[in-house]
Amino acid sequence: MGPGAAEPGAGAWRTDTVRREDVDLAVRELGDPDAPTVVMVHGWPDTHRVWQGVAERLAPHLRVVAYDTRGMGRSRTGAPDEAFALPRLAADLSAVLDAVSPDRPVHVLGHDWGSVQAWEAVCEPGAETRIASFTSMSGPNLDHVALWVRDTLRRPRPARVAALLGQAVSSSYVPFLVSPLAPPVLGAVGSRDMVSGLRYYRANVLTGARAPRERRTTVPVLQLALTRDPAIREGALVASEPWCEDLRRRRLRLGHWAPVTAPDLVADEVLAFVTSVESGESGARGPR
Repeated sequence: MGPGAAEPGAGAWRTDTVRREDVDLAVRELGDPDAPTVVMVHGWPDTHRVWQGVAERLAPHLRVVAYDTRGMGRSRTGAPDEAFALPRLAADLSAVLDAVSPDRPVHVLGHDWGSVQAWEAVCEPGAETRIASFTSMSGPNLDHVALWVRDTLRRPRPARVAALLGQAVSSSYVPFLVSPLAPPVLGAVGSRDMVSGLRYYRANVLTGARAPRERRTTVPVLQLALTRDPAIREGALVASEPWCEDLRRRRLRLGHWAPVTAPDLVADEVLAFVTSVESGESGARGPR
């Protein structure tokens, strides 16, 4: 990835592309090229623009990189559902990391499906050599959740069953998104990105539920637990605790769109975490 021109209408973003299989991933950059790098991965039905406020606040301190994930924004592709399976999405992220910071591990920030696909990369063997830290918002590790569901059903206890039922209610919209009804309905009321991004759901939700994998990581992880997010309950976040060597959690009284509604607070949490990891601090496990 080389230097690019500023993107019209997007402030000081510098733009480029990273080629990955059948898609050119549109990449944007802000900040000091010599500072530690944070790569931000958006969710559905967003593009890199969801990070604009957070990026502007981090840019004085960090090198900030964001990209449109495959099928979204300017990273268009007509690839079928299987091209959106989590291993392919993690490979996209790895390609971006290799392009923007080939010699130094980077910090990753994910939201919604951006967090889900970043979890896939963070739990790959050797991820700690390329990923310095991971901040997760509103997107759990699907394997961890599936294993938590399986264990809860095998060994039901009132608190765990209540947490599971709560997450089931919060996820009740998912069957519609993987159904044949979703594309025409969302196409009539939504954007091209909204319909294009349905491939994330169709390629991963049911497959992950049928065959969960034991996925561990030594990468330091910060979960920003958005307590007003109707889609993700804390039980889905706690599911990752057995699989992470260094897991920290911060509860924030914010909703799902925290990167847009509270960019200052999100940026402050990310910067504090990145700074602690860069200084070699290790964190206590569990919530704060």
